[in-house]
Amino acid sequence: MKVAAIIQARMGSTRLSGKVMKDILGKTVLSHVIERVRQSNFIEEIIIATTVHERDSVIEKEAISSGAKVYRGSEDDVLSRYYLAAKENNIDIIVRITSDCPVIDPHVIDEIVDIFIKGNHDIVTNAGSDLSKRTYPRGLDTEVFSFEVLENAFTNGREEYHREHVTPYIYEHSHKIHYFKNDVNYSKYRWTLDTEEDFKLINEIYNRLYKGNHDFYLQEIIDIFKQEPKLFSINAHIEQKKVN
Repeated sequence: MKVAAIIQARMGSTRLSGKVMKDILGKTVLSHVIERVRQSNFIEEIIIATTVHERDSVIEKEAISSGAKVYRGSEDDVLSRYYLAAKENNIDIIVRITSDCPVIDPHVIDEIVDIFIKGNHDIVTNAGSDLSKRTYPRGLDTEVFSFEVLENAFTNGREEYHREHVTPYIYEHSHKIHYFKNDVNYSKYRWTLDTEEDFKLINEIYNRLYKGNHDFYLQEIIDIFKQEPKLFSINAHIEQKKVN
C-alpha cells in the first residue's frame, strides 16, 4: 500500500503570480513545503503536479532539485492532473496538499493519514466543503483519499469546478467523509499564501521560528500569535477564494 503526497503547483496564480517560487529566508516556498511534507512518517513519495505550460518548467526544476518527483498535465483540469499523477506513480493512498502552504504540519498530516488507514472512509480531511467543521488554520489543509475514490471522481466529475478543484465531486457524492478536528478551534487563522498580505505574514512567522530547520509546527506558531496578537491583523481581512 503506497502512500504519496501529490502537491499541486503552478506559476499562474491569479492573486499572487509565481507565489510558489517566492523566496523565504533563502529558499523557495515550494522547497519549504517539500521539506515539511517529507517529515511525514507515512508519505513514501512526494509528487509535484504542475502543468505543461512553459512557465511551469521552473517548478519542475525546483521540485527535482528538492528531491521530489514531477508530473506535468492540464493547467485547468487539476482533477485529471491528480488522477494521472497517481496512476503513473502507482499510488494507493493520495495525500492532497497545495503548494501555497509553507507551514504545513507533518504531524497533522500523519494523524489524518493514520485515521484514513485505520478507518473505512472515502476521504479524511481537516478542510473540506463544510466550513462549520473546520478547526485548523488555512495553510494546514490536508485531504487523504484512495486511488479508487480519485478514479471515481475523475470518471464521473463533469462540472467545471469538479475538474478545477479536485475533491468537490467526492464531497458531493460520498457518505463516508471524516472531518478531522482539533481540540481547540483555530480556524480563524490564515497561514496560506494567496496575497501579498499572506506573504508578509508567512515571512513574519519564518523570521521568528525558522533557524535553518523545520522544527516549528502548529503549537509553536499559535504561541507566537498569542505573544504578538498584532500578527493576526496582517491578513485577517483577506477572504478565501470560493469554489464556483
